Amino acid sequence: MPRILDCAGLPCPQPVLQCKQCLDNENPAEVAVLVDNDAAKENVSRFLGARGYATRTEREGHLWKVVGTAPAGAGASAAPVCDCAPMSDADMARLDSKVAVFITSDVMGRGDDELGGKLMFNFLGTLPELGGELWRIILVNAGVKLAVTGSPVLDKLQALAQAGVSILVCGTCLTHFGLLEQKQVGETTNMLDVVTSLQLATKVIQV
Repeated sequence: MPRILDCAGLPCPQPVLQCKQCLDNENPAEVAVLVDNDAAKENVSRFLGARGYATRTEREGHLWKVVGTAPAGAGASAAPVCDCAPMSDADMARLDSKVAVFITSDVMGRGDDELGGKLMFNFLGTLPELGGELWRIILVNAGVKLAVTGSPVLDKLQALAQAGVSILVCGTCLTHFGLLEQKQVGETTNMLDVVTSLQLATKVIQV
């Protein structure tokens, strides 16, 4: 029987956090997570997939059940111990720079939205100049409007995604604006992914 987590009604990112806690503490061979919205379904499925679980989703009335199955022999086993040593300053300096761009609006700046839209258009068009340092773009609040059907910068975001830039789009924000079904680029994400991305980035540019 799978380990069942009833996360229906929980706000983002609680379903993913409960799933993470379960995997970290119990390492089940199979887990079933009950959620009540599409954003949570996508977030939990992606999290389980990132942990190596094969996933499937089933509809149960008004709920989604996301079932994750660990690879054969992987469940309920002890996690491998990492024999790690602190990195020296020289080692740290050799790490590749990972720039995260944190976008909280569909316009740049305040004062005139028409001007702000033009500035955002130019900003996203110029981001490729960062080259390989550009790692991830995170869209929250009204910033998610940039990733949906009809966005004037959609082609620029799609080009960045095709070039290997990771784009995370807040699922709670998409749901709030009624735009979840209109997302055309990036991965639907949750606050845990957002916080982790900001932590892992070597530099954050906020717009």
